Amino acid sequence: MKKNNLAKVIALAALTLTPLASQAEVTANVAASSNYYWRGITQSADKAAVSGGIDFSSESGFYAGTWVSNIDFGDEASTSYELDLYGGFAGSAGDIGYDVGYIYYAYPDAAGDIGFGEIYGSVSWEFLSAGASYLLNAEDDATSEEDMLYLELNASFTILNDTELALHLGHSSGDTVEEWYGEDDSYLDYGVSISKSGFTFGLLQTDLDADDDLKAYVSYSLDFEL
Repeated sequence: MKKNNLAKVIALAALTLTPLASQAEVTANVAASSNYYWRGITQSADKAAVSGGIDFSSESGFYAGTWVSNIDFGDEASTSYELDLYGGFAGSAGDIGYDVGYIYYAYPDAAGDIGFGEIYGSVSWEFLSAGASYLLNAEDDATSEEDMLYLELNASFTILNDTELALHLGHSSGDTVEEWYGEDDSYLDYGVSISKSGFTFGLLQTDLDADDDLKAYVSYSLDFEL
């Protein structure tokens, strides 16, 4: 789906949902981080990133939002920021939480057409969650393969003084992964982080031969209602 068609769909959805505004919540978020990582790979050339977003959610479980961050893919892509558009449904059935949706990664000022979209789903129970994302569509310059699956397992615990300890394990696979990173068609990323009062310190690593160093990052985020 091209970006202009996606914008029309989102605009139509917004008009359709206008009567639900009284039952909805709108929130915003801003964050600053020493690095922007996506599935264990830096998206900001190992430089700092500033991001922010707005989210709409209704009592029915429907949600939609947008998120933007500065990025640096080098001279070849010649793009300075990423704009994500997403929507889905989230809820629970007994003790099991669920979330299904679609996200589109857009790069409006890129030299080429490198945007792509994924469908995703996750389930959660107490401190555990598991999710999957699959590449659904890609613009002409994003990839010639359109074959990428991401699986992840996460756990989070509250420890001393309301501090959150989080563990993450992810697995990327498919021909697109090989095309982007020039190695095997799969790799692992894993990490651990601690968070409190908006501050996060984390460590992460991948098993890619060209990017297997242990990395550290710090970030601060703030959420508020509109």
